[in-house]
Amino acid sequence: MDEEARPLLNRRRLSSEPTFQKSKLFLAVFAAVLGNFNFGYSLVYPSPVLPVLQSPDADPRLKMDTSQAALFGSIYMLGVAGGGLGTMLLNDLIGRKLSIMVSAIPSAIGYLLLGGAVELWMLHLGRFLTGVAGGVTSAAIPVYISEICHKSLRGALGSCPQITAVFGALALYALGLVLPWRWLAVVGGVPALLMVVLLVFMPDSPRRLVSLGREEKAERALRWLRGADYDVLSELDAIKHSVSLQRHVTWSQLATPVYYRPIIISVVMRFLQQLTGISPILVYLEPIFSQSNVSLEPRYDAAIVGLVRLFSVATAAVLMDKAGRKALLYTSSFLMFLSTLTLTAISLTAPHSPDPAPSNLTSSMGRSFHDDTALHTASSQTPAGPLPLISVVVFIFGYAMGWGPITWLLMSEVLPLVVRGVASGLCVTVSWLTAFALTDAFTHLVDRYGLYVPYFFFTVVCFLCLLFTAVCVPETRGRSLEEIENYFRTRRFTVDGERCDEEE
Repeated sequence: MDEEARPLLNRRRLSSEPTFQKSKLFLAVFAAVLGNFNFGYSLVYPSPVLPVLQSPDADPRLKMDTSQAALFGSIYMLGVAGGGLGTMLLNDLIGRKLSIMVSAIPSAIGYLLLGGAVELWMLHLGRFLTGVAGGVTSAAIPVYISEICHKSLRGALGSCPQITAVFGALALYALGLVLPWRWLAVVGGVPALLMVVLLVFMPDSPRRLVSLGREEKAERALRWLRGADYDVLSELDAIKHSVSLQRHVTWSQLATPVYYRPIIISVVMRFLQQLTGISPILVYLEPIFSQSNVSLEPRYDAAIVGLVRLFSVATAAVLMDKAGRKALLYTSSFLMFLSTLTLTAISLTAPHSPDPAPSNLTSSMGRSFHDDTALHTASSQTPAGPLPLISVVVFIFGYAMGWGPITWLLMSEVLPLVVRGVASGLCVTVSWLTAFALTDAFTHLVDRYGLYVPYFFFTVVCFLCLLFTAVCVPETRGRSLEEIENYFRTRRFTVDGERCDEEE
């Protein structure tokens, strides 16, 4: 199409697309997502630690039975939910950046308790506090990144929280092969310290500064993030216009579509994200492989899964602003559905042990690597081959390229500025209360019925994820936060009242 035939609006948008310096923006994003690295690290901390604490030669003061091990795995989710609740206030009270920095306090105390534990309560409290830190970062970091990013990079950089969380989990799996469990806690405190040091020199969110009436400081923040040659005034004007439409929200206003639709979309996506089973599968990855009787040692299978997660979220980061959010969500839902359906069939047809006593998921962790004669009953069975491992890898790949990073990103994109701080905390709270309940129930379901019951439930949820994406999720690729907010107000993507193109 020649230039004369091109629609006037498209000519305007293409010709006015600015160039800007990216290095300082990348630095600010890196500083923030160190909190997500810590989150991913602490989330899977029980995977290499529980086998040690349940082994026959464990310290008697710290040795865990089945219920204690289940609590150690799931209490983290309660901490994350508590951190999300706190961030509902902190995000707007002290700002996004300071909220992220505050998360270092419970993180440091938690790792000190874990590394120096001499009683069981210290382990559980330390795990809970690292969860609180994870809850704060889960709610604050995506919002901070979305508000400092240019729209052309928001998809790729918005997936960075998930990428660095995967890096954190992979680092834990790798270090768990060579370091004692107490040293794993010591290492866990380093990223949070580095995060605080770097964030001291990073700017606050320009959108929050404008909402506080600090327009000169917001302009300076934008100039620092975009570079001296970038014309920040047009972007600043769009932010000011959007903020001018915001007022203190009353309960009656929450019943209007501009508020309830994005809040419902964000909350339901985080709810469904956890119901796919990602948290219990990651937390109990090694014993799941042990019960599935795969042909490799479970700890090496866990490392393989960590590498797959890293590759898939990197793929999502590359495709986010090219293929679009919905295309990746469709692909993600379909891959998770196929893999959990396969795992259900494998678990349902797997031979059962003649031993009348039911096997136990958490206790099998302690026996898996320390007592070859007391292995899970699967050890006496023929190895199941690579299919369970392949299916779990496909599930993780599907999750990490769609429902993993995009739920974090969409939450920060679609929520209106005036409720973004509170609603993001609500999303995290709902998400991790669900994760806590599901992770705790998972162990009991597996012990009583085997893996096929939770796998079948996850299959149904993945199908619902596919339907929800088709019916409820808007495509936000290439849209500014102001355009997205106007979409829920007018059903059109607009800036300053000027209509852009319709929803894709």
